[in-house]
Amino acid sequence: MKNFSIVVVLALVVLGLSSLFVVKEGNRAIVIQFGKIQKDSDSGKTKVFDPGLHFKIPFIDTVRPLDARIQTLDDGADRFVTSEKKDLIVDSYVKWRIEDFERYYLSTGGNKLQAEALLKQKVNNGLRTEFGARTIAQIVSGERSALMDQAMEQASTSSDELGIEIVDVRVKQINLPTEVSTSIFQRMRAERAGVAREHRSEGQEQAEVLRADIDAKVEVMLADAERNARQLKGEGDAVAANIYASTYSKNPEFYSFLRSMDAYRTSFNSKQDVLVVEPTSDFFRYLNAQGGNPATN
Repeated sequence: MKNFSIVVVLALVVLGLSSLFVVKEGNRAIVIQFGKIQKDSDSGKTKVFDPGLHFKIPFIDTVRPLDARIQTLDDGADRFVTSEKKDLIVDSYVKWRIEDFERYYLSTGGNKLQAEALLKQKVNNGLRTEFGARTIAQIVSGERSALMDQAMEQASTSSDELGIEIVDVRVKQINLPTEVSTSIFQRMRAERAGVAREHRSEGQEQAEVLRADIDAKVEVMLADAERNARQLKGEGDAVAANIYASTYSKNPEFYSFLRSMDAYRTSFNSKQDVLVVEPTSDFFRYLNAQGGNPATN
């Protein structure tokens, strides 16, 4: 009898624990009863259990917790075609959350991976439509916000059947395919090289003009300096000639004597020189003079 009581108590404990379930914070839960989602008897809508402690019928009700928080679906990079038939590699992401828990469970089985796969397809369809209606210039200029808003609107309409609310759709990055980028970079590099050559040739031309101008100015300055030097030398020679003439006119004999002394000094400056001159020549007339007067023939 005692053993039976223990078994009964244990059974009641297990039954009590089986009738309780806890919904974690950030989650919601629905209860499946005989393969059907449990509904509220009053409103007839799906009964969604908020975070906390709840009761269920043991061994009959099956609890399916679902994440009610905002989820992020990173679409990754996909190829889209613009209205110009040009390919673009677009990297985008989607913010979403469960709006209708019954519809979400029925369409995806409560599997998040399946839900994101279906949602990605619908979002990409919306983005493909919007990219296909615009040129590259429109996409990369000021219409990106309008593109994302319209893509989100289209994706939201198509995602209603999944019980999902799309909170936001954002394009993170837009790139050209590798082969197109290489071609564009090569063309840009060639254009920049052409511009650089043009600037370099213009700079060389301007340098030649400046160099020629400076050379001309230098030649003019040198010519003016040489002319001024010759003019000053001529004026100095004229002044010197006037001084010599004035001096000679005052005392011609003394001037002749000084000139002869200068000639003697220059002639006999080096002891190694040999000078053959007749003693009675006019060169020695002041040396041969008597009484300080020059010799007379």
